[in-house]
Amino acid sequence: MRRTGTEPPGLRERLGNSLFARVAGPEGPRNRARIHGTPGPRWFGPDRPIRRVHGDASMFIGGLSALLFQSLHPLAMAAVDAHSGYRGDPWGRLQRTSTFLATTTYGTADSAQEACDRVRAVHERVRGVTGEGMRYHAADPHLLGWVHAAEAYSFLRAHQRYGVRPLSSKGCDGYVADMARVATALGVPDPPSSLAELQARLAAYRAETRATPEARAAARFLLFDPPVPLAVRLPYGVLAANAVSLLPSWAAAELRLPRLPVVDSLCVRPLGCAVTSAVRWAMAPSRPPTAVPAA
Repeated sequence: MRRTGTEPPGLRERLGNSLFARVAGPEGPRNRARIHGTPGPRWFGPDRPIRRVHGDASMFIGGLSALLFQSLHPLAMAAVDAHSGYRGDPWGRLQRTSTFLATTTYGTADSAQEACDRVRAVHERVRGVTGEGMRYHAADPHLLGWVHAAEAYSFLRAHQRYGVRPLSSKGCDGYVADMARVATALGVPDPPSSLAELQARLAAYRAETRATPEARAAARFLLFDPPVPLAVRLPYGVLAANAVSLLPSWAAAELRLPRLPVVDSLCVRPLGCAVTSAVRWAMAPSRPPTAVPAA
């Protein structure tokens, strides 16, 4: 039976709307219409890997994993701890990040550049000194390089494990190259443009990464005391456990997050696939979006 305009939304629509409201915020519908509906050239065409990765429900796990991984650079974590307000306004921070990703991935080239310019202006103002006396500046190109590499690695790794259509080797290189386009606009010098280069770049940062007390506190907040309603603590816990399972083993050990390989393969990953599939089902559009012609 076809629904009329007066019938209440079904379970799928209610879940999808609730998730979208959490991730995109009160301006989500307006931002979505602007991002997808404004005509003009884009940085990335519809066949680019970045669109497939960032449009998949695996990003829920990849985003959490990226936050944990990024926290392992003491200077990056100090900047987040002092300036981001992630404890006081975690949903606001998530909504700003998701809007930025949507704009740079799907929006017009002008909108994508403007979004990057706004982020660079914020980074320029974020400066300080860690508790150990080290100075940091969020606009430092070297520090930006770590944040970018950890993010690209986490998003891609989540997609390859939980995405509905994992990328080929060529597609993985294409995704890293797509992400390099955004990174360059954010001020990252010579970002990696292939998966091998990304892995080498992360290895080059290894000597300067470690878990500070602030990083471990952030991990506890994200994993064990999240700002989510009691009713969704269980599925959130599954997503969180899978975010930990995506981390390199040394990173999980630094954050003192235990991992048991047998439990991981027999329990954590299957549950992660199930919850990701449920999120994908809930957020699937009821009809294909209208294509926007390039200018």
